[in-house]
Amino acid sequence: MEQENQKRSVFSKLRSFATQSKRVFKVTKKPTKEELKVTVKVTGIGILLIGAIGFLIHIAWKLLG
Repeated sequence: MEQENQKRSVFSKLRSFATQSKRVFKVTKKPTKEELKVTVKVTGIGILLIGAIGFLIHIAWKLLG
């Protein structure tokens, strides 16, 4: 009996997830080329900044250690 309730619980969770996912997909849209370019630029700059900060911390650690 308890195992049957667990199966129903898992099934209801999956159904809820599917319903929420459908709602999200209906709202989203494909980005334009301009939006994609801006997103790629901002992401690239962020990656470079994080890498530069990590590199500077690494250099400082080597010089101090």
